[in-house]
Amino acid sequence: MQESDRSTARRAGAPGAGGYVAVSAMVLAITCAWGIPAIAQDTTVVSGVVTTAMDGQPVPGVIMSIDTLHLSTETNIVGHYALTIPSDIAKGQTVTITATLTGLQTRTAEVVLTAGEINVDFILVIDEITVTGTRTEGRAVTDSLAPVSYIDSEVIANSGTRETGKILQLAEPSANFSTTFISDGTDAIRPATLRALGPDQTLLLVNGKRRHQTGLIHYQQTVGRGSAGSDFNAIPASAIDHIEVLRDGAAAQYGSDAIAGVVNVILKSGTELTDGAFEGGQTYEGDGDMFTGSVNHGLKIGERGFLNLTAEYRDRQETNRSGPDSLRVDPPRVTQRIGDPDAKDLYVWANAAVPAGSGEVYAFGGVSRRETNSSGFFRSSGDGRTVPAIYSGGFLPTIITKPEDSSLVAGYRGHMSDAWGYDLSVNWGKNEFKFREENTVNVSWWYEPLDPNNPTGPRYESSPRAADTGSLIYDQIGGNADFHGTVDWGVGSGPLNLAFGTEWRREGYEIKPGELVSYSYGRTNNRDITILNQNGGTAAAGTQGFPGFQDAVDESRRSVAAYVDMESAFTDKFTGAVALRFENFSDFGSTVTGKVSGRVSVSEQVALRATASTGFRAPGVQQLFFTLRSTNLNAAGVLTDTLTARQDSAITRALGIPALDEETSRNYSVGFVARPGDRIRFTADVYRIDINDRIIFSDAISPSPQVPAIGAILDPLGIGQVQFFTNAIDTRTTGIDMALQYGLQAGAGALTLEAAASINKTEVTDRRSASSIIPVDMLFPISQVTLVEEGQPSRHFVLGATYYRGGLSANVRFNYFGAVSAEWFTGGFKQTWDGKWLTDMSVTYQTSKGLGFTVGGMNIFDVYPDVWDPEKAFPFPQLGFLYGWETVPFGINGGYYFARVSYKFDWR
Repeated sequence: MQESDRSTARRAGAPGAGGYVAVSAMVLAITCAWGIPAIAQDTTVVSGVVTTAMDGQPVPGVIMSIDTLHLSTETNIVGHYALTIPSDIAKGQTVTITATLTGLQTRTAEVVLTAGEINVDFILVIDEITVTGTRTEGRAVTDSLAPVSYIDSEVIANSGTRETGKILQLAEPSANFSTTFISDGTDAIRPATLRALGPDQTLLLVNGKRRHQTGLIHYQQTVGRGSAGSDFNAIPASAIDHIEVLRDGAAAQYGSDAIAGVVNVILKSGTELTDGAFEGGQTYEGDGDMFTGSVNHGLKIGERGFLNLTAEYRDRQETNRSGPDSLRVDPPRVTQRIGDPDAKDLYVWANAAVPAGSGEVYAFGGVSRRETNSSGFFRSSGDGRTVPAIYSGGFLPTIITKPEDSSLVAGYRGHMSDAWGYDLSVNWGKNEFKFREENTVNVSWWYEPLDPNNPTGPRYESSPRAADTGSLIYDQIGGNADFHGTVDWGVGSGPLNLAFGTEWRREGYEIKPGELVSYSYGRTNNRDITILNQNGGTAAAGTQGFPGFQDAVDESRRSVAAYVDMESAFTDKFTGAVALRFENFSDFGSTVTGKVSGRVSVSEQVALRATASTGFRAPGVQQLFFTLRSTNLNAAGVLTDTLTARQDSAITRALGIPALDEETSRNYSVGFVARPGDRIRFTADVYRIDINDRIIFSDAISPSPQVPAIGAILDPLGIGQVQFFTNAIDTRTTGIDMALQYGLQAGAGALTLEAAASINKTEVTDRRSASSIIPVDMLFPISQVTLVEEGQPSRHFVLGATYYRGGLSANVRFNYFGAVSAEWFTGGFKQTWDGKWLTDMSVTYQTSKGLGFTVGGMNIFDVYPDVWDPEKAFPFPQLGFLYGWETVPFGINGGYYFARVSYKFDWR
């Protein structure tokens, strides 16, 4: 069995594994009661059960061997094994039995082979092997030179959510998955971050290969504003074996975007196993009904090949936590949809490897097709953006978004010798984000005069009420050649672990315009024609809610990189590593980054570690080429036409804004690992991240009497505001990450306890304007500083416990999300939403037939964020906005309960 197969086989037994303990006891009891009739009296049978020290789970797939007798077997799905030794071989000799499984520390036991049955149980210590942050094979998490978190299949199964981004947030305190509403496409692809930095400052890998980003850029007033990260939710949770999180700067190892760290999703690769689950649930309010169905199946190809397939479907209905609108309608009523959008998701993924020659051909990837239905801001009947003849009571525009994601990685890896291996691969990915507007109107089409010279004469009085508003497309294709091996260099107590390689990558970005009605001013899009709305003002162009894209874009850039990564044990106590990377981009030039790391073993139980690195992030192609004319609320709560101007365009040059440059960073961390016993481990790491020339999305720049030059530039374009990307700030993030795990026996069961914390602080150390026209307080005002510094929780604590006994297991997890603040919408008043504790709980019963039944709840005490200040936050509470939507980390849905039926079949 391959290493990956064994690892997956072990984890396949994790959900509800307490049930397997009971089955193991039954197997042994039956064996003892009935004897072993097929075995003669003088035959020796060594048998037992293998479990983990941390939580007492049985472990399938462990290789049990007696090397001197050339005997081996594997534990079955309930962790049981049996080795039969004929009497003429046993002869009373003493042998060593070895239990081996990747991810667990190897254990041995000496046994005297007497006739009959000998029971030898093994308790193995979990020692997760990481491939992230090191190119040295077999590196355990606790031995890593930089902090790495390991989220295994059990944690994924017990999380209570099927969203990969949310699983990461609940399991890893340094991660955030901000919940946003009324934010156009950000309602569908929410920003995932590490250490309170931006979504595009965290690099996502799948099976160690760079994952592509999204076509969507977060341009609304939300966490991650102005960035385009990767879509974590495009990867189905049912396809994931485990997740490794490198909480350290890694640009020198992996390239651009790895300033905050790296998330590496490892796909399932097991064979002859089928896992499936069906889950349903809803919120305490009776909405948000959700159904999820998934199946994962592994096929064995030949002796060592595999094909692992996953299909998953999710249907989630909308939630709405808006209050009555007392300003725009009479009598007051609910006019908004503020909550999760209606969403339907379908995923099909595969992971495969087949031996070929001296190595293996591998491939993995998948497709996801999703559709969400959300809304914009309500337009009242008296608003100039409404047509009373169609919507007499006002209307709420509907935004349909369809993210479509596809990826494929293929390659060949093998060994040139016992000491050297290689990996050649091609990586392709594409994300297309489609927009459609419904329940809408183009006001300028309706009120357009039949005679362009007579604006008050007869009008067309017609407009479509739905339109496709365009698409955003990001695609990536790349090639990698990686080599790794060892060199006996005669220094220190071990060989030099050396890795080097090269990468070529092309990134493309495309904007497909929407239908003419979605963006045009009248049917000819001629702004010299006077078109008056119902109030006598200039009629708004495009469909209400989300005007379509009107400027086609089809651009690309290329980059090449070369890296070298060296690691060696200089003494029995000290291991050091150095990484260097050169990267050249076709649009802004070259950069060199480096990283040094060290680990000192103070004792067998305690080790110190430290890293220092430089990093960079190239401007995203989305930031380079994005442009949009949209309708947004300004700081006074008034709907205003806003232009997002492409960087280095005529308008940005007129405003004195230079072309984008790359971000640069310096990362430092110092920490320690303590493992005083098999059942306990503790880690703590202090860090600092300095980022210079950070790319920001400017505030909406409006004409001002104090700065008349702005109006002179914007007025001829017919827009009220302009915003753009620029390198305008420097930031410093400091913090500490801590984690504690402890396992113990609790009566007749086993109990696992965990505690983790992330405490950080981000400061904007400098902000500046390169423009001689726009002052810095207008370019990036304090309200935007607040979003960067306080928009994400500076405190995130996780406490968890899992208990196993017989066929039952119970899991409880407490998440504390610290306070967040925002002030852009409230004109200088900074609203703070206090920190809250949320409690998730589930109970599972696992039968011996492979069936599992789970009931549970998320946020079982129905905790909500604080409400808006009813006076200082005017007018939003009066418009029905009970809670904030810019920065809330855990959403506004309240409690949620669910039931799940799972099944697991072992076909071996």
